[in-house]
Amino acid sequence: MKGFIDLRSDTVTQPTPAMRKAMAEAEVGDDVFGEDPTVNTLQEKVANLLGKEKAIFVPRGRWPINFPSNLIPSLAMRGLLKPRPMLSI
Repeated sequence: MKGFIDLRSDTVTQPTPAMRKAMAEAEVGDDVFGEDPTVNTLQEKVANLLGKEKAIFVPRGRWPINFPSNLIPSLAMRGLLKPRPMLSI
């Protein structure tokens, strides 16, 4: 299929020269400390889009072994999420 982009993983999809240039020239910062302008902009846009005061970017993927295995309860315990009705599937 011509023009198909396989986004299964970062090891399958290789960046184009334009993508590499954009990455090299991007303003960066530590998102954990609120210093990454791209993440900050994304969170602000999503919060505005959803009519919320704040949004948090939580990428999904494989995490280091010391990262909490279940991120949502960890965020909830830190008071970052309001309790919601539980849904069991």
